[in-house]
Amino acid sequence: MNADVPHRTTPSRVTDRPGDSRVTDRPGDASPFALGLLLRRAHWRAAAVMEEALRPLGVELRHFAVLIVLVDRGPTAQRDLAAATGSDKAGIMRVVDDLERRGLAVRRNVPGDRRVRAVEITPEGVELFDAAHVAAAPLAERLVADLAPGEPEQLTDLLTRFAHPAGGEV
Repeated sequence: MNADVPHRTTPSRVTDRPGDSRVTDRPGDASPFALGLLLRRAHWRAAAVMEEALRPLGVELRHFAVLIVLVDRGPTAQRDLAAATGSDKAGIMRVVDDLERRGLAVRRNVPGDRRVRAVEITPEGVELFDAAHVAAAPLAERLVADLAPGEPEQLTDLLTRFAHPAGGEV
């Protein structure tokens, strides 16, 4: 099973003994896996919304993830793009190849190191990046529509602290 494809979570074991828990992602679960499973389900939901926003622009989330890094960091070595996006060497090469074919990014030699090539976003890539943000705004609002006022900001704050803990722990 692909780890990035949503599936119905079923109990791994069900017993009538006190203290036994089922491994699920349903509200109220006490399983030690519950938080991770909830985060995974939230990721799937958010990724689906982002894919919906990107589809009319002809770009996939894996491409957009690279554009985000390039906008944030400027020209970036492919190996650093792979690390920043959670990709492997072959995967990042395919994504950068796609971006180059579309004119959204270019590879350039790094002065002083002929072995390293940096990837740089093009003006067309910046244009697509901006268009994606415009397209995503109403979908992002729909994503948090069930939250009370102030909760989207609170969720963002909590997830930011969770994803980037003090001390850089994994």
